[in-house]
Amino acid sequence: MSSSYPHKGRSGTASSSPTNLTPSPTILTSSPTIINTMLWMKREAYEDTTIKATAKRLKHLQKNCQLANPEIIKTFIANKECSNAYKESLIEAYDIFMRSIGQKWNKPYYQRYDKLPKIPAEEKIDMLISQASPRMALILSMSKDMGTRPIELTWLKVTDINLQNGTVNITGAKHTVGRIGKLKTTTLDMLKQYISKKNLNTNSRLFPTKSETISQNYRQLRNRLAQKLQDPTFKTIRLYDFRHFKATMEYHKTKDLLHVKALLGHKDLRTTLRYTQLLETLGNDEYHCKTATNTKEASDLIEHGFEYVATVPSENLMLFRKRK
Repeated sequence: MSSSYPHKGRSGTASSSPTNLTPSPTILTSSPTIINTMLWMKREAYEDTTIKATAKRLKHLQKNCQLANPEIIKTFIANKECSNAYKESLIEAYDIFMRSIGQKWNKPYYQRYDKLPKIPAEEKIDMLISQASPRMALILSMSKDMGTRPIELTWLKVTDINLQNGTVNITGAKHTVGRIGKLKTTTLDMLKQYISKKNLNTNSRLFPTKSETISQNYRQLRNRLAQKLQDPTFKTIRLYDFRHFKATMEYHKTKDLLHVKALLGHKDLRTTLRYTQLLETLGNDEYHCKTATNTKEASDLIEHGFEYVATVPSENLMLFRKRK
């Protein structure tokens, strides 16, 4: 019985076994929808933020390709002018799409090149806080004090905060663990005023919104300030950089990786090790210097980020500094 895929052997006759054929690429016979993939992800307990990000990337692919043809998808991504990190995110989104419909494909892998973020100067962070609305100023101040992710702030309730000493019980987001944060006195005062003005009860969420909304409002603030001051560097400061700033400064003060690991809620110490390198990206060894003559003045300086350096007994002075 002859094969339906004849292959010419050395003798020129058709061979009964198709030994050197290249398998045909997978092409789906149906056209699964993105909404079905999102519903599948919901059933599989993916985070809402991950579902939305995946849907956004799939829509981008669908706009330029046929989702039913993996080979076309791979070609489009390979030729796309973008970073390998973005190519990897598109591949991961399509891989979720294929798994949601129970299909296998030859998934390509892109090598992601690691790049350390640049830590913003504290003066610019403080300028952003001073120019924000009271609600956004509180969000940014809490991010600066505790190094939280935006989504972690949206989960906070009044009952999670000790309004006497400023400790905060933080629920860890993806890849992090729960932990205790600490608000500075100025931020705690802002928080108390906010709770009173909003008439919040103990079970009220502080910021009943989505992290994407916070990020969008922050970008508007950042871009507006950049235009106002004619300083485009403000546009490079991401909301997530407040977390990087806190971690880097905390390591600078303590040189204690385990402390910083606990502060950020990292599960893996290797993630925390990045902040030993981030300190070098500041490229600034200049300091603001202040003096204190009593405990209250010293406490105020510490609350504003200054670190103790030394005492001058002859002048009854304590010396403090803070990196510019």
